[in-house]
Amino acid sequence: MGHDGAVWRVHAGEVAVGEIRIEEAGFPWLSGRFTAGPGFAAVRDLFARELALADPEDDAGWAQWESAYDEIQARVSLSSPDGPVPEFLLHIEGDRAWFRWSDEPFEDG
Repeated sequence: MGHDGAVWRVHAGEVAVGEIRIEEAGFPWLSGRFTAGPGFAAVRDLFARELALADPEDDAGWAQWESAYDEIQARVSLSSPDGPVPEFLLHIEGDRAWFRWSDEPFEDG
């Protein structure tokens, strides 16, 4: 499935957080240029905190990362060109975004 040039959208409720124009697809990640929308200012610090906590050398910090990412998941949604996706892991830094997604909800376990 080709993704190059596709536009994915990030929302906080009905407010546009931004758009991601896909430039690279390397399973399972897609990445591209992020263009902020009017709702990005309200969640910018959440994404910055999440990235700051994602240190693979700090095992103890992963619990804090999970808490930070839970807040992102509670606040934003991601839509593919075909519609909303139920599960995703999204990072935004500056004008770049990268994410992976699932067509079906992840199971706790």
